[in-house]
Amino acid sequence: MDTAQQLTHDESLAHGGKKTTTAAKWNLARNWPLHMMVLPAFLVVVLFQYGPLPGLVMAFQQFKPWLGFMNSPFVGLDQFSKMWDFPQSRQVIANTLTIAGLKIVFHLTIPFLFALLLNEIRVIGYKRTVQTMVYLPHFLSWVILGGVLLDILSTDGGMVNQVLGLFGIKPVFFLGNGDWFRFTVIVSDIWKDFGFSAVIFLAALAGIDPSLYEAAVIDGCNRFKQTLYITIPGLLPITIVVGTLSLGNILNAGFDQIFNLYNPLVYNKGDIIDTYVYRVGLLSGDYSFGTAVGMFKSVVSFILIMIAYRMAYVFANYRIF
Repeated sequence: MDTAQQLTHDESLAHGGKKTTTAAKWNLARNWPLHMMVLPAFLVVVLFQYGPLPGLVMAFQQFKPWLGFMNSPFVGLDQFSKMWDFPQSRQVIANTLTIAGLKIVFHLTIPFLFALLLNEIRVIGYKRTVQTMVYLPHFLSWVILGGVLLDILSTDGGMVNQVLGLFGIKPVFFLGNGDWFRFTVIVSDIWKDFGFSAVIFLAALAGIDPSLYEAAVIDGCNRFKQTLYITIPGLLPITIVVGTLSLGNILNAGFDQIFNLYNPLVYNKGDIIDTYVYRVGLLSGDYSFGTAVGMFKSVVSFILIMIAYRMAYVFANYRIF
């Protein structure tokens, strides 16, 4: 490239940069109400998500509140070593993996099956009513649902145990027995959210080409074969995406739900990382150890999210950016 061409190229870049800057200013001036709407959410994220990040230094200290971050003794990786030395910590990690893993499996299969069944309903009014009814529990908080479950699952006059008593079954301590507690947590979580999760699959069903079903009818396929050879293959891509991205939540077993339902009787089977950090870090005052456990969870979750995102791209060609 000679000198004249180089100058022309530099000028075009300069003009392009000026045009880009001018367009950005124009867009900002035109869309400032939208930016103001986003501003409160942005400030909340900065304040509560990024603001506490300097506190992670406690994971490498024997933190004393009266000494502060600057003067608390530095202990390196001792807090992380202590996490693996405590049998209770290992049990908590195992509980988290078990509960979160089962939730992921059932949150993938049950909404998938529900979407298939709902798709077969031909009465539009009934279909919309069912969809609305199963969708509503998602908007109830676990504070409310926790109180409801405590009442209906109580061994002293609870509705569920009264029904079991009609069949001669002894009262079941759903929230006081570790194995029953896990069952209760998983079933109640599925009941609350499967309707909301099914929306993704229903949207995917709406995107399937209707001409495929028309061609199948001409070829003599009944509803079962249409579902088997058209509907299910049409849902597989989004199913792969949802399943792989769910791997990033393998250490998120649901703090709100567990916290509102558990008690000391089920710590051995129901205690998860988040509730353990809450009890050890806040209630017991061992801030450094609680921070170390929470940091371990965050780092592992981040790695799993990256792996899941890569898997979603490889197997389903899904990417955000």
